[in-house]
Amino acid sequence: MNVAVVKERRAHERRVAASPDTVKRMAAMGLDIAAETGAGEGAGFSDAAFAAAGASIVPYAEVALGDADIVLKVQRPLIGADGALDEMRSVKRGAALIGMLQPLQNPGDAEAYAGAGISAFAMELVPRITRAQAMDVLSSQANLAGYKAVIDAADVFGRAFPMMMTAAGTIKAARVLVMGAGVAGLQAIATARRLGAIVSATDVRAAAKEQVESLGATFLSVDEEAARSAETAGGYAREMDADYRRRQREKVAEALKRTDVVICTALIPGRPAPVLLTQAMVAEMMPGSVIVDLAVEAGGNVEGSRPGETVTTANGVTVIGHLNMPSRIAADASQLYARNLLSFLALIVDKEGRLAIDPSDEIIKATLLTRDGAIVNPALLPAPAAAAPVASN
Repeated sequence: MNVAVVKERRAHERRVAASPDTVKRMAAMGLDIAAETGAGEGAGFSDAAFAAAGASIVPYAEVALGDADIVLKVQRPLIGADGALDEMRSVKRGAALIGMLQPLQNPGDAEAYAGAGISAFAMELVPRITRAQAMDVLSSQANLAGYKAVIDAADVFGRAFPMMMTAAGTIKAARVLVMGAGVAGLQAIATARRLGAIVSATDVRAAAKEQVESLGATFLSVDEEAARSAETAGGYAREMDADYRRRQREKVAEALKRTDVVICTALIPGRPAPVLLTQAMVAEMMPGSVIVDLAVEAGGNVEGSRPGETVTTANGVTVIGHLNMPSRIAADASQLYARNLLSFLALIVDKEGRLAIDPSDEIIKATLLTRDGAIVNPALLPAPAAAAPVASN
């Protein structure tokens, strides 16, 4: 079977869906890999490195896509008017498309995949079960996003993070607040601690308290009783009610008065990001403080944050809203993402190197969007109509 790896063409994307290491491993599985010229350039992977690993280098994306039985992507393909190249037009019927396809945010894409007769897999829907850990793209990318958020904040912050005792006097350690203690938040905590900051964190989930404290940070608890029901079966945070959000803001507002850097990481799958910091709360922060909003692409955790921009408020607080944070550390992000895809391929490629999709497998069932010209993922299907009432005699 042929596997296509093409250059990512959406804005702010430097990652690639394969690395020289995974190309070598795919070749060992009996797969033939075609990489578009320059596919790995943004991540620091040269055409020569791909070729040395066993890939064929082709000059155009259309060539790689047209012959592919499996198409590996980072972001969803360009469709119709999305860009100069309609990637979907080049993919042959019966092929498998694997990537972070954002089906809940772009439900119309699933219709295009079904119409094209391809089997589309959305990697962000991989269930959080033990067997799927090596395929968890959300965790691998969020880990690096949390790290990079702290590095970006430290770069903008006008002071040092660690306490320093010098002959000229002592420099106080920076105080960092991390909002949301998922994968990105926990990595942000660990990174800020390694840089010497005094770190605190908050999260709606009760289980996060132990994780935060194990990293040496202080946990800001709002309501432990409510927090016990704030985690979904998939391990994600559940949206809390208005009363909880009000009390959370009051708790955070008090902490903000002595905070130098805030890292916001709260996301709810398939829904707008919750607002954690209002403009009034930001106005109470000290001049020179820095906020990084990792949820800016989903609406933002911070009122006033702007996608793709760094803004400074009237009271001198810098709010960073970088887009696609994992892409800002593209080499490592691509390495981890490529390994996630390699693990997933082991599910759908048999020992003879042929495509073998088992819809009864719970990982495949959760990620498969379309097959045989139809949308098959329950999350994308219309809700069944309510049964008509039955008249009684």
